[in-house]
Amino acid sequence: MTLRYGPGVMPGVVLIFVDVDGPLIPFKARAVRRAGGASGEPAADRGNPLLDRLDPEDGRRLLALGGQLVWATTWMAQANEVVSPRLGLPELPVVEWPDEDEDEDVAGGLHWKTVFLTRWAAGRPFVWLDDETTDADRRWVMANHPGRALVHRVDPYAGLSEADFSEVRRWLETV
Repeated sequence: MTLRYGPGVMPGVVLIFVDVDGPLIPFKARAVRRAGGASGEPAADRGNPLLDRLDPEDGRRLLALGGQLVWATTWMAQANEVVSPRLGLPELPVVEWPDEDEDEDVAGGLHWKTVFLTRWAAGRPFVWLDDETTDADRRWVMANHPGRALVHRVDPYAGLSEADFSEVRRWLETV
């Protein structure tokens, strides 16, 4: 498998892999301030009430981290079309998942994204914000990734919180 950085990935900058469902669209509704209303939304956005759970502040806080944001979600390119505009984010590089499970490590209790994201990072330091990671993923990344990495689990019912952003900022200060 040949892995290449997607368009717009800046060399020498910490990668920040971002999942959508759970971290940005929490399972439980949250009160958020919305810029605009349904009339200003693209037609493709209407009809998905879960998008109302996106907090536009998350976009500002993600950008303020200073790393290279990369979509690491099953939304793939749709994250740029639907989620980025609602968060005030530019078009981001997208991890394109392989069609088939190419790694036997997934059977060992790892999240299905773990091996692929670690390879995609190609030795670069990275943060991975996801709601489905476990200690098994953290241990595997530590043992198999030559660069620094923070595998951070976000509470899927609350979504990204100030505590999550604080932990990531502290970690980024050590890189």
